[in-house]
Amino acid sequence: MGRQRPETQTGGREATTGVIRGRFSLSVGKPDTDPPPEWRWTALSEVARMESGHTPSRHVPGYWDGKIPWIGIRDATENHGRTLDCTKQTVSQAGIDNSSARVLPQGTVCLSRTASVGYVVVMGRPMATSQDFVNWVCSDAIDNRFLKYVLVSEHDSMLRFASGTTHQTIYYPEAKAFHVCLPPLPEQRAIANILGALDDNIELNRRMNETLESMARAIFKSWFVDFDPVRAKFAGHNPPGMDSETASSFPDSFQESALGKIPRGFRVAHLDSVLTELETGSRPKGGVGGLAAGVPSIGAESIVGLAKFDFGKTKFVSDDFYFQMTRGQIKSHDVLLYKDGGKPGVYEPHVAMFGDGFPFEKACINEHVYRIRGREPLSQAYLYFWLTCDLAMDEMRQKGTGVAIPGLNSTAVRSLAILVPSDDILRRYQEICDPMVHSILNNSNKSHTLSTIRDTLLPKLISGEIRVKNAEKLAGKSV
Repeated sequence: MGRQRPETQTGGREATTGVIRGRFSLSVGKPDTDPPPEWRWTALSEVARMESGHTPSRHVPGYWDGKIPWIGIRDATENHGRTLDCTKQTVSQAGIDNSSARVLPQGTVCLSRTASVGYVVVMGRPMATSQDFVNWVCSDAIDNRFLKYVLVSEHDSMLRFASGTTHQTIYYPEAKAFHVCLPPLPEQRAIANILGALDDNIELNRRMNETLESMARAIFKSWFVDFDPVRAKFAGHNPPGMDSETASSFPDSFQESALGKIPRGFRVAHLDSVLTELETGSRPKGGVGGLAAGVPSIGAESIVGLAKFDFGKTKFVSDDFYFQMTRGQIKSHDVLLYKDGGKPGVYEPHVAMFGDGFPFEKACINEHVYRIRGREPLSQAYLYFWLTCDLAMDEMRQKGTGVAIPGLNSTAVRSLAILVPSDDILRRYQEICDPMVHSILNNSNKSHTLSTIRDTLLPKLISGEIRVKNAEKLAGKSV
């Protein structure tokens, strides 16, 4: 018995008859290029069932906050290429029953087709999606991981498949006409296994970093926001889980301050008094852009978090410009703060910290970013976690909002309040926290190396330029 053709569940117009070639192994319509030996151009609709998504009415509260994960655009843009186990929003069974949304099975491959075009995620369990996605439920003729990698490799091609004057959209006639260059199923699986092993290691490092950062932040919050050790001693108890030497450094009473009650012996200072450096960067005349390599120039869009960097938005300056810069060259463990820009009248602070060679051996900042370095014993980790705590974030929002181009001038940054504990407590926090931060940066370095290997192999594997045995040799030492 032959394989049954999956039934597409989108309705609407038929597939377009035109041909728009992608870069590697995806095309709208069947191209006239010859596939690699044993590979064949196959209509995706022949090996996978195409499904649309929908948004239940937001005017009915009972349709939302249920038990069914619902994939929206932010889920895709923040998790491109990954498998989703949870989503930012959920819907109820009533929301599904009273809309055109459908619960699709685990393993469904989802492609954002409008708003932000070309982002790919895979369902880690049954989920629904918004109408911003076109989804494929794979048959046993195509490995869903292989399809994911095909779509990921064609991210830059997706806008060629899209159209529209206001918002670029991949319409269903084009999606229905998708053709994939398919190798035999065993080779699909082998390719997916090689790339998946690299991604699995990257994902492991990401989860380790989340855990380490949560631990470091939890200690910071306990010691310097909630004052748990001081409260315990005030109540006549030993701080739980703390050695006696560290506990002896904390006072057993409080005092009034500009930030309310703080531990006795702590002080509230202006940020300027604990800094050795505060500066912005610069850019060449005519702006940054056009260079495919050189020295990375970090702008506001790359200020993401601790050892988190969007490599897809990297811009570069020349080596000559970098070495002539009088300010803005990044040192290891510099804290970076988003200076200005964004929506009119609304300032949303972003803080990042890089170091130990991540993300680049040398880099600089442009004029929209502050580089901040504290004075010992105030560690860079303490400075980072203070600037990302609720108290500091709220103060920055207040001081940076309310102008046509929102942002913080240097006077506002210098005037920010910071809690300064005793030197002994600062040193003890540094002893505990610095190894965690070092591990986070080291893991991010490893992940960047793995990502580079994956991104090098991906187009070559997915197009058949490199066959599986050769790829295994290249990737083996890093997997």
